[in-house]
Amino acid sequence: MARESIDKSLLQTFVPVNALSGDQLDWLLDQQEVCRYVSGDVLFSLGDEDNTTIYLLSGKVELTDENGVAEVVSAGDSASWHPLDHAQPRRSTARAVGEVSVVRFDSFRLDTILSWDQSAGYVILDINANSAYQNDREWMIRLLRSKLFHRVPPTNILEIFRRLRAFRQKEGDVIIRQGEAADCCYILKEGVCEVAVSMGDNEPTPVAMLEEGQWFGEEALLSGKPRNATVAMATDGVLMRLDRKDFDALLREPIINTLPVDKVQEAVEKGATWLDVRTSDEFDQGHLGGAANMPLNVLRLKSRLLDPSRTYAAYCDTGRRSATAAFLLKNAGLDVIVLDGGLNANAATLNESMTQG
Repeated sequence: MARESIDKSLLQTFVPVNALSGDQLDWLLDQQEVCRYVSGDVLFSLGDEDNTTIYLLSGKVELTDENGVAEVVSAGDSASWHPLDHAQPRRSTARAVGEVSVVRFDSFRLDTILSWDQSAGYVILDINANSAYQNDREWMIRLLRSKLFHRVPPTNILEIFRRLRAFRQKEGDVIIRQGEAADCCYILKEGVCEVAVSMGDNEPTPVAMLEEGQWFGEEALLSGKPRNATVAMATDGVLMRLDRKDFDALLREPIINTLPVDKVQEAVEKGATWLDVRTSDEFDQGHLGGAANMPLNVLRLKSRLLDPSRTYAAYCDTGRRSATAAFLLKNAGLDVIVLDGGLNANAATLNESMTQG
């Protein structure tokens, strides 16, 4: 089995990868694992729990369920736009019919990227709509697209800006020194900074210039190692500072009312409404009966349609996007519970409740 990479444009044909913005697609491209199989090879077996999302790139795959019923999926067909047997544990065995290539992603990582991207879109709408941010929009939006915060739970995205503090600096001010312990990181809101590195006892050598919207100081903060460069102001400017304690707080998941499938089903039987926060393409492929579809990226626009007197049971594939939705809706005064593990982890229990269209 050989491995290779694929073009970004091909990723954009898959659901829900096609919902990602260009920046996040680039990051997802780095996470891909493309594999080739020969006729008869097994891609996965009935009952496997591999936590991967698999898309068919070329060839044909035969999916055989526990009753021996077989279905063939061909690359290019509408069925191949969606993941192969997207459930955990797997409900079928997938076998290559002739030569086959697929792309694999870690399901939780994919859902995290989707959640981050769509949460950022939610906040960007707020930034663009709020006149108070008129002079800050560029660096704020650039911040939301920074890989630095991919490890921050999407539920904490709104907290990032609340924890940043502005400091005005003069030309020549040294902001961080090589070799010092890290206690914060910065984003350059206004001005230019110079990065210099010392080798042994030699004078620092300039190696880079930083412009508005760029981060610095985060590597030492994340690694716990001393600063690896000195950064000084090349012009007057303004820095936004994030202290270690605030960054550490951003890494912690907020408390969300996440419940196992039996408890969520009980709530639905008592009147709660299923809320599917996946994309409309995912929803059309299959969803829980009676569910309302409110994709995470349009939550800000559509949440006013929800009834504050009702309880909503949010779900997605892994629980990542629904946890983010629950947090955002909670801030809007709505009562939301989350299906633990999402559809993937509860496919066997919820299979009879699934419908299409």
